[in-house]
Amino acid sequence: MQQCTVELLKSFEPLSEVPDDQLQWLLDNGECREFAVGETIFEIGDTFTATSFLLEGKFSVYIQQGNQINEIGISEPGTISGYLPYSRGKVSIVRVICIQEALVMSVPIENIQKATKMYFELTEALVHTMITRVRFATTRQQQYEKMFALGKLSAGLAHELNNPAAAIGRNASSLAELLNNIPKIFKQTAGLKLDHGQMELFQERLHEIIDRPDKPELSMLEKSAKEDEFTDWLMDQGINDYAFAEVLVYDGFTIEDLESLAAIPPEHALIPVFKWLSYHLTTSRIVKEIEEASSRISELVGAVKNFSHMDRGGDKQYINIHTGLESTLTMLNYKIKKANVEIVADFAHDLPLAKALAGELNQVWTNIIDNAIDAMAVNGKGILTINTKKERNNVVVTITDNGPGIPEEISSMIFDPFFTTKDIGEGTGLGLDVVMRIIEQHHGSVKLKSEPGKTSFFVCIPIDEK
Repeated sequence: MQQCTVELLKSFEPLSEVPDDQLQWLLDNGECREFAVGETIFEIGDTFTATSFLLEGKFSVYIQQGNQINEIGISEPGTISGYLPYSRGKVSIVRVICIQEALVMSVPIENIQKATKMYFELTEALVHTMITRVRFATTRQQQYEKMFALGKLSAGLAHELNNPAAAIGRNASSLAELLNNIPKIFKQTAGLKLDHGQMELFQERLHEIIDRPDKPELSMLEKSAKEDEFTDWLMDQGINDYAFAEVLVYDGFTIEDLESLAAIPPEHALIPVFKWLSYHLTTSRIVKEIEEASSRISELVGAVKNFSHMDRGGDKQYINIHTGLESTLTMLNYKIKKANVEIVADFAHDLPLAKALAGELNQVWTNIIDNAIDAMAVNGKGILTINTKKERNNVVVTITDNGPGIPEEISSMIFDPFFTTKDIGEGTGLGLDVVMRIIEQHHGSVKLKSEPGKTSFFVCIPIDEK
């Protein structure tokens, strides 16, 4: 290991312009220590006791993200870490482990504090290092906040897309099987040589039944009882097809409907005709389910497009605030259902368009709603109310949850960067800071009112900046 010298400290970019006598003072008031590979210099949560100068070797830097500890960079010779003058950072938010034999000079806090009163150039260099570190940490954490939010949205969206996609695949397979059997059914019914008038009457009565507008809503028990009733009736006619009974319940048939249809064809033709009816109704049901599933996928894709606003430029435009709120709720739908949260949307019908950046505002809605869902998790359920209204020349969006509330002693700090009430790894403390910065960018305001059982965020956005 080389010796700690003024020349070596001069190689540190922030210290390159510091006078030699001030660097010599650092050497005289510091202590050099060697680190072996695998040793830890800082652990997450450690209180800083000194300013550290990495003279030789390398350290790997890790940060906690979610439930994992991930590497975010390598510290090389010339790095200044630990305590820095005028910094509010008193504890380490990273884990630092030696990966190459290292030499570190540490200067105790009390000596650094003395230096701030004695040496302007040295203090200036250390403060510049602090500002650079804060800028780097903020950028890193903002990127992580966005990726963390994107990860949660992606997981929910993947789940939401998987259900209709699986339904399409399952129904397509069933439809293919039915279509393969159509020639057989056609042969059976064609060979019956049914009277044309009878078939016309059968088709007419069938459409009257299917097209009824007031089909009853049945509970699971009622559906099961109906299916058993239809199965018994079909078996009495020599038709053993439980799946057919399920389809009849789905389409709102009654026993009286079946008897009226059964009275039309000759007795010898009843089983083949009802077999055809089973295939016809099942095919129609499958086509309808595929249509509904594909519409759901299209709706989700549309929500993603609206949420990201990928089809608009970077300038503010007059937008419908409701569209962004609805897209955000769609994106968070999986989390909302999982948390057993009821959404109450009290939207003003005459809400005017507001000049804004839609994609930026969607980040605001996402951060506030996501926090509200997390807050209500302690109850195992919740009610999230979203109210919109016009107030003078502003659009006001109020988002209220019935969670436990935010204690008065911390309510003034929740918009501060890096302040979070969540456990380590579950939040970065930047969500509401992002909300505040975006709303200020729109020349609006965001306020909080909280009490046990009711927390409301009031977001005020000018309709027009002018």
